[in-house]
Amino acid sequence: MTDDLVVRRVIAAPREEVFDAWLDAENMAEWMRPGETFEAKVELDPRVGGKFHILMIHGRDDHDHWGEYLEIERPSRLSFTWISKNTSMQPTIVTIEFRDVEDGTELTLTHRGLPQAKVEDHRNGWGTIVQKLAATF
Repeated sequence: MTDDLVVRRVIAAPREEVFDAWLDAENMAEWMRPGETFEAKVELDPRVGGKFHILMIHGRDDHDHWGEYLEIERPSRLSFTWISKNTSMQPTIVTIEFRDVEDGTELTLTHRGLPQAKVEDHRNGWGTIVQKLAATF
């Protein structure tokens, strides 16, 4: 059985800039660090069908994440597969929508197909990732 999670946040920046941050490896390495992650190594090929690899370094049990871009509709929508040991090595789908709002950009991240036992871990992880992303603006 699988579940979905949704994370929403308003970020005080234009949506083009918020969108572009998800496709810039150097930028992403600064904020793609949930929990106790102190470093992230990021490789991106930001095009539909392109692959990415993110190594989140914790100092003990580092975590590899990888996937493929499914949709890149700048500046409104981004979708990709997300695979890691926390998805039981099965592809899950992350979709991020970017909407103009009065205070900047409303980011809505939906992660579908997660193993039920891993939903809360991912909710916490994506929540801190989006919080760190917002702090870069």
